[in-house]
Formats: sequence, C-alpha cells, structure tokens
Amino acid sequence: MFDPEDAATARGRRRGSREQSPTQRALGLLTRREHSRRELTRKLTSRGLDAGEVEEAVDRLAEAGWQNDERFAESLVRSRAGNGYGPLHIRAELAMHGLPADAVAAALAGYEGDWAENARDLVRRRFGEDHAADPKLRRKAADLLLRRGFDGETARNANRSRDPD
Repeated sequence: MFDPEDAATARGRRRGSREQSPTQRALGLLTRREHSRRELTRKLTSRGLDAGEVEEAVDRLAEAGWQNDERFAESLVRSRAGNGYGPLHIRAELAMHGLPADAVAAALAGYEGDWAENARDLVRRRFGEDHAADPKLRRKAADLLLRRGFDGETARNANRSRDPD
C-alpha cells in the first residue's frame, strides 16, 4: 500500500537533504535574480538562519561579485521601466530596498530609455491612439500615469494628441 510519508522521505534522501549553509542559500537566491543586500539578508534571516552568519555570507558574496547593489538597481530600473512604471515609483522602490540616495540617482541617470516615450506608449496601449479626443479618457490616462510614478508634466505631455512627424 502507498504511504505518502515514505515517498516524501525517499525523495528527500535522493535529493541529498543535507542542510545548506547561508552562503549556499544566498547563492541559490542570487542565481534566480538580482537581490539588494537588504532584501537578501531579510530573506535568509526570515528562513531561520542566524543573522551573524547571514551577514558574513552576504559580505563574502558581495566581495566575490555575486551580490552588487548597483547592478541590482540598474536591473530593477530596466525592469520596472519596461513594465510601464515611471521614475518616481522606481525611486521609491529602490529606497525601500535600502539603497543609498546616490546609488538610486546613478541607476536612474544611467537608464537609457525615454521616460516621455514610455508614458506615451503606456497611454496608447491602455486607451488607444485617439484617447485625446475624450476628456474623460484623458483624465483617466493622466491618473494612471501619476499612479505609475510619472511626474505631472510627463503625464500632460503624454496625454496630448500626437503631432505629425
């Protein structure tokens, strides 16, 4: 007769269920995606690892180049901008990750895209090409852009009718 507990035990044995060190666990997280120093530390300590060991592990990985807050910031800026978020939202999110203001400013300054064009694209995708003729849709589009972290001027400009090229 099938016993689920026996199956789980056998699976654990096959996978080599020995305990991973904080460094191994941190490296496992970093191979999936970039993490800020604060985020990585928080994730590892929330999994029951000793805070001192976690700090040492994160320090070693940072020295070896596996964890880098600047690289994390650049990656997050590209990702969020590509998903339609503006610089104000991204700046706040980077600050929540515990990055210093100069690193946040450098990451935003290093973004090679065009914030105004990102805003126009978002409005076009959500409301169509001729949304500018309807004041109600223009208002909704402006609200969307402001919620997404674009400043008022960018929202106004993205909401205007397209000038012929």
